[in-house]
Amino acid sequence: MPEVTALRNAPASNADLFLSFNWLALQGFGGVLAVVQRELVEKKKWLTLEEFVEDWSVAQILPGPNVINLAIIIGGKHFGWRGALSALAGLLLVPTMLVLLIASAITGVADTQAMQGALRGMGAVSAGLIMATGIKMLPALKTNPMGFLTCSILAIATFLSVAILRFPLSWVLLTLGPIASIWAWRCISTEESA
Repeated sequence: MPEVTALRNAPASNADLFLSFNWLALQGFGGVLAVVQRELVEKKKWLTLEEFVEDWSVAQILPGPNVINLAIIIGGKHFGWRGALSALAGLLLVPTMLVLLIASAITGVADTQAMQGALRGMGAVSAGLIMATGIKMLPALKTNPMGFLTCSILAIATFLSVAILRFPLSWVLLTLGPIASIWAWRCISTEESA
């Protein structure tokens, strides 16, 4: 692992973490997965695609918003608790102020049809960005110890359970999560012993 770290970029300081996550937050609306993946993997090269998928997976199962969890993970890896706080502050400070300003500015027009339509349109754009990022992350499954087929089956089972059968997400995670974790552990153990 040290060889990989030496070959790629890392945040230069807590200020770099703060400004980078502030920039990420200002680019995203309704979901920043696409922005985060592009910035951290492709532009800044702080993470490889495989590391991003792994850290994003951990961020998703932790309580709280995914991108906040990811910011804390990355900040903590590089600068400990100070880095985690810097990344978190960068992610929340300016966007919180902007949301408060916008909320006070649109109080009178929030219930109009035009505003409701604009918000629905932004939701559709966010969904498209998330799908596109998911497709871009598929190559990382080639190196996944469980293999592409198993990961695909788990993804399809999750989609069917939540979107089609309408099972509560918490029950799907509590059922498929342990199954996937045990299978991944078994695959990694087999790989290491070989």
